[in-house]
Amino acid sequence: ADISAEALQIALTKAVNNSFNMISVDGDSSTNDMVLVMANKCAANKPIEDINHPDWQLFYEGLLCLCISLSKQIATDGEGATTLIAVNVCGAKSDKQAKLVAKSVVSSSLVKAAVFGNDANWGRIACAAGYANAAINPNKLNISLEGLMLFKHGVPLEFSEDEALKLLQNKEVNINLDLGLGEHSSTAWGCDLTYDYVKINAAYRT
Repeated sequence: ADISAEALQIALTKAVNNSFNMISVDGDSSTNDMVLVMANKCAANKPIEDINHPDWQLFYEGLLCLCISLSKQIATDGEGATTLIAVNVCGAKSDKQAKLVAKSVVSSSLVKAAVFGNDANWGRIACAAGYANAAINPNKLNISLEGLMLFKHGVPLEFSEDEALKLLQNKEVNINLDLGLGEHSSTAWGCDLTYDYVKINAAYRT
């Protein structure tokens, strides 16, 4: 694309904050973790000089789509991972709070282990949401696994263990939280915590 460095930087920062910065394999970061983007003008488009250009939003949406795809691939490829986890948060008071809750849940070792064990453990999900340093009212909180409701307005619900098991055996599992406090939403991605993760990292030598 033909785009100015300034407009490209703004698009990349925004895209990274909604993709790469919303993934968690084990909560650790490498000194080599980085994102680079280059624009070589080969698209032969009309130059996008700033974010007010009518094509900037379209460019950003395309870049975001690419970043999300790459982010999900990183999470899927986590050491020993068998399941991609997507945590979808809605009903937050702000975008920042939605991100905090989503990232907290997807980063929880107990949630990751529960997914690996095919356990629809709403308590671990609620716990991770609760310590996310965001506004949470348990009496307004809803938690579901795909379309299977587990927890509604502060009350745990009876649900089919067989249906939950079937959902948790999918290669991608969606955990949904509705905070019931606002209109902001966010998604974070991660993977399950498996025996192989421990084996791989225990055997690793520098």
